[in-house]
Amino acid sequence: MGINAAKMGVGLGAHVTIIDKNLERLRDLDDIFNNSIVTLASNVWTIHESVKLADLVVGGVLIPGASAPRLVRRSMLRDMRAGSVVVDVAIDQGGCFETSRATTHTDPVYVEERVIHYCVSNMPAAVPNTSTLGLTNATFPYLMQLANQGVGAACERSDAIRQGVNTCNGHITYAAVAESQNRTYRELREVI
Repeated sequence: MGINAAKMGVGLGAHVTIIDKNLERLRDLDDIFNNSIVTLASNVWTIHESVKLADLVVGGVLIPGASAPRLVRRSMLRDMRAGSVVVDVAIDQGGCFETSRATTHTDPVYVEERVIHYCVSNMPAAVPNTSTLGLTNATFPYLMQLANQGVGAACERSDAIRQGVNTCNGHITYAAVAESQNRTYRELREVI
């Protein structure tokens, strides 16, 4: 999501800044975008300084299975220009802006600290046919493995399937999910 947002911004002639904690990823992005973007290591200071100057901030934080950290604080938004926009793509995991609350496609925006917030849960629902086809194309090979091999064998043979199992036989088998739900975690191999 972040890469596509950056591509759109660059294509429209915007000044684009990408902030990430993964320095290797930032180096790769510098190469991909041929230095037409600014990349910054994520910390409170770089986030705050970048947000102050931005007309649009797209929050695309994802920690698989876990709640998104609230990286952009209310105090940071107070320093943005009135009428600036934040789009919280991480809203399905709780949001990465302290001021985020889930909205809908029928009532998508609200204003907080003079900043327009777009925090629609399940954004792909706006294009249901396209998103369904995309999801189906991405997941169908795994479905076939599960159907042909069964859960146990598919998990043994495929690291991707094993990593995708969140629950099994009544137990939470993904640590981040268990932590976000304040529940007990069990190793998949113990319960399969």
